[in-house]
Amino acid sequence: MLIADDLNELLEILPDFVRLPLHNHHQCKYLIEVVMDLGRRPEARFPHGPEYLSAKTISWQDLDFCIRRIGNFSGDNRSGIERTLHRISSIRNRKGNIIGLTCRVGRAVFGTISIIRDLLEKRQSILLLGKPGVGKTTAIREIARVLADEMEKRVVIIDTSNEIAGDGDIPHPAIGRARRMQVARPELQHQVMIEAVENHMPEVIIIDEIGTELEALAACTIAERGVQLVGTAHGNYMESLIKNPILSDLIGGIQYVTLGDDEAKRRGSQKSILERKSSPAFQVAIEIHTRDSWIVHEKVDEAVDQILQGASLFVQRRKFCFDGSIQIEYEQSKVTEFLSPIVGSSDQFGSYKSPKKFSYSLNMKHQYLPNSNIVYPIHNQTSQKPLLNITPSISSKQFQTLNKKVIIVYAYSVSLEMLKSAIQVLNSPIVITQDIVKADVILALRSHVKQNNKLRQIAKSMQLTIYTIHSSTMTNIIRALKKMLTVNYLPYMDWEKICSDKTDIEVEALQETRIAIEKIILSKKHSVELLYRSTIIRKLQYNLISSYNLQCRSFGEEPDRRLCIYP
Repeated sequence: MLIADDLNELLEILPDFVRLPLHNHHQCKYLIEVVMDLGRRPEARFPHGPEYLSAKTISWQDLDFCIRRIGNFSGDNRSGIERTLHRISSIRNRKGNIIGLTCRVGRAVFGTISIIRDLLEKRQSILLLGKPGVGKTTAIREIARVLADEMEKRVVIIDTSNEIAGDGDIPHPAIGRARRMQVARPELQHQVMIEAVENHMPEVIIIDEIGTELEALAACTIAERGVQLVGTAHGNYMESLIKNPILSDLIGGIQYVTLGDDEAKRRGSQKSILERKSSPAFQVAIEIHTRDSWIVHEKVDEAVDQILQGASLFVQRRKFCFDGSIQIEYEQSKVTEFLSPIVGSSDQFGSYKSPKKFSYSLNMKHQYLPNSNIVYPIHNQTSQKPLLNITPSISSKQFQTLNKKVIIVYAYSVSLEMLKSAIQVLNSPIVITQDIVKADVILALRSHVKQNNKLRQIAKSMQLTIYTIHSSTMTNIIRALKKMLTVNYLPYMDWEKICSDKTDIEVEALQETRIAIEKIILSKKHSVELLYRSTIIRKLQYNLISSYNLQCRSFGEEPDRRLCIYP
C-alpha cells in the first residue's frame, strides 16, 4: 500500500513547542491527531496511546496562532488546509469563542479497497459501517478513485465537510478523476445529493456520513433512479442500523406486522412481529471493525430478514494478511434480541448451538496494473468470478468433526412426543424446532401436506426437503429419520490414510475440494469452481467428489483446465 499524508503541511500551523517535538518523534508517521485545549498541555495521539508534547500549557495566543493559518470554520465547526486531507475541528464556549482544537491527520492510502474490488465490479450500492476513526473516509476516498480512474465511471462526491477531497476549491489528487460537490451548510447535504443526480448525470454518487432522516430519504430516492451509491454511516453492526429509526430506511426499514392466529401458531412466534418493509437502498453492507478486518454482507435484504426472523446470521469476514493475500472467514454471528429461542429441543442433545467458525485462506494471485500503485487480484478471463486458492485453516482433528452435523427438524402435524421418542431410540443428533426458518428439513403427514400449498411454497423458497409419512407411528417416524441421517451425514473418510502417500500439492488440492464440498456445496447449495490443476490431480479430485455422490465437470484449456462441482 502507498500512503500520502502531507504531514508537514499540518505541522506548519502548530506553535513551535508543539511542532518541534512532533517533528523529531520516532512515531511521527503514525500520528492520528493533535489535541490543543485552552489551559492544558498539548497532546498527540498515536495508535499505541496518547503522549504529552510539552510541559507548557495552551494559551489564547497559541490557539489564535493556529486559527490564523487555516481557513474559516464552517457551520459544523470544521476547517482544513487547502489541497490537503487534514481536518481541524474546533470546540467553542457559550460565547462562541474557540477554546480547543482537534487537528486530525488525513491520509490517502492507496490499495485499501483491493479487499472488496470484486464487489465494486458488481455495480451494486455499498454502505460502509464503523465507529469514528476506523477508516471509513479513507476507504471511500480510495473507492472514488478506483471507480473514476480504473473503472472509468462518472463519479460525483458529495463532500459536506471537505473531508474526502480536502479543503479548498481544487480537490485533492487522491480522488482521481472523480468530481467533488461542496456543501454550503451541513443541513443542506440532502439537497446537494438530489442536485448532483439532476444536473450532472453521475453513474456513482459517493456520500460520507449519512446521519439524518432527510439524507437517508435522499439516498433512497437516488437508488430508485438507478444510480450506484457508496456511502458511510456510524454504527458497528447491521443490528445497530436496524435499531436506528433514522437510518433503518437505508437497509429497507422495519415495520410491525400482525399475523393471524394460524400463521403465528405455525411460526411459533407472537402475533406482532418485525418485518422489512421495502427494498434496501444499499445492496451490500460492510462493517469495518479494524483497518484490516472487514465483515461483508453481500445481500443486505436477506441479512435483514434473517435478523428479524430469528435465524442465525451467516457473515463473511475478510482480512488483510502480512504476505499481501486476503483471508476470508465464514462464521455465524451471535444471537441478538431479535432472535427467538428454539423450542422443543430434544433433551438428549440440549439446546442448539451455533457451529464453530471456519475459515478459508484465499491467497489471491496478484498483478500490478499500469499507472497504479495498487496490487489487484488477477481475474479469470473465462469466468465472472476470480479464481481463489482455498486452503483450510483448521486442524486435521477438526476435519474428523466435520462429519458430524446437527439436523434441525420442523414437525408439521406430527406427534412431537412420538418424534422425541424416535430421536432417543436412534440416539441421533436431531433437534426439533417450531420455527420453520431455523429448520434444515420438514417432517409432515402426507395428507396434510397435500392440502397446504403455503407450506410447500415456503419449503421451495427456502430449499427445504419435505419428508412425508403416512401416519404418526413410531415405525414410520424412525424410517423417515433414518433417511434424513443418510442424506445429511457426510461419508466418513480416513483423511490421514488418504493423504499418506500424496505430495503436498495433491493434499492441498484434496483439502480444497473437501472444504468446497462440505462448507459450500452441501450447506449453501452453490456450485464451486476449483483452481486449475494437472490431469493427475484432477483425477484425484474427481474420485473424492464421486465419494460424496456429487456431479462435476472439467472445462477450460490446458494448463488452465479445472473442475466445477455442482450441488
